[in-house]
Amino acid sequence: MDLFFALFPEKWPDWLRVALSAGIPAVLLLTFMAVGPIVYVYAERKIAGFMQDRLGPTRVGPYGLLQTVADAIKLMFKEAIYPTGVDKKLFLIAPCLVVLGAFLAMVVIPFGERSQVADLNVGLFYVIAVSSLSTVGLIMAGWASNNKYALFGAMRSAAQIVSYEIPAVMILLGIVMMVGSLSLQDIVLFQEGGLTHWLLFRYFPIMPLAFVIFFTAGLAECNRTPFDIPEAESELVAGFHTEYSGFFFAMFFMAEYTEMFVISAVASVLFLGGYWSPLPNHWLQHIGPIGLGPLWLIAKAWFLVFVMMWLRWTLPRLRVDQLMYVAWKVLLPISMVLVVVIGGLIMIPATRNGFPWDRWVGWFFTLAIFGALIAWMAGARLSKKRRVHDMAA
Repeated sequence: MDLFFALFPEKWPDWLRVALSAGIPAVLLLTFMAVGPIVYVYAERKIAGFMQDRLGPTRVGPYGLLQTVADAIKLMFKEAIYPTGVDKKLFLIAPCLVVLGAFLAMVVIPFGERSQVADLNVGLFYVIAVSSLSTVGLIMAGWASNNKYALFGAMRSAAQIVSYEIPAVMILLGIVMMVGSLSLQDIVLFQEGGLTHWLLFRYFPIMPLAFVIFFTAGLAECNRTPFDIPEAESELVAGFHTEYSGFFFAMFFMAEYTEMFVISAVASVLFLGGYWSPLPNHWLQHIGPIGLGPLWLIAKAWFLVFVMMWLRWTLPRLRVDQLMYVAWKVLLPISMVLVVVIGGLIMIPATRNGFPWDRWVGWFFTLAIFGALIAWMAGARLSKKRRVHDMAA
């Protein structure tokens, strides 16, 4: 916001400069929030097609690129249907709250040293607080729909989000203890210096385990597989948005994919160095007025979004009892132990920046993950070509 404020002439009135410096980032975020889901949906269709040995969308536009655009246009102009007995006011407010919760969280995400709408000193607390608006919107949608399946989905969603927020907050508490600040900008600056300074690779294997817990809780927050029981098609038709159609259904869809990006971006800020390059003293980091920080953060977040899509087409859906078991009897006890261990390690001066051997283990851990990922993708590609060849023969 300060960057945009400095772009306007000083002779302009302060109120106009402030309005423009706040309005331009808001428009950019709204545009990113509207266009992003179109890209994500197309990517998920192609990823699903690859994993299920099919092509995905191919007809509308080259390589099916315009299929999602056509679907978005269809939903925007489709008639909104209001079933008998709905509470119309709450029915209309609910999708707005869900979208608002996802949008407001993006305000404090630092895309660069000077590319942040608002650097709040309680930024992490702010993200947790505004994300709760989505929960209120989901419950409101289920209640106002006057549909038992929608209400069941809303209650499941509320129970799930409340349960998985607790281990996620415990992990955030450990990070705040390490950094000494709730500001997302301070957390990113704490990780400056390359890959081995990222929080993911400190106190190995404590922080990698913390990352897995936070990312798992994030999947549950987004209602993504294997935690998609609020929208279980085999049980609840479509869950909390069963009665929604047209543009309002598109708003729920947009909010879900935006929340995926927000959680992935927050995980990148907390564990993967945020907008910092993995290379130490990377001279490309500071090119131009804002540098390459936004590209690094978006690339990291998109990789985690890809992992979410990967898991959706790999894992089966959990039962309700299994979902609650994972939250209360697995993730919560482990996260509480991690907080205690991190607090104890911080009190030891020799380990405040991680263990002495963290640097080498971190590099090995990263190379092993990427090597396994590349080997899996190459193997899947070869296997697919072999099946096509055998079918043709």
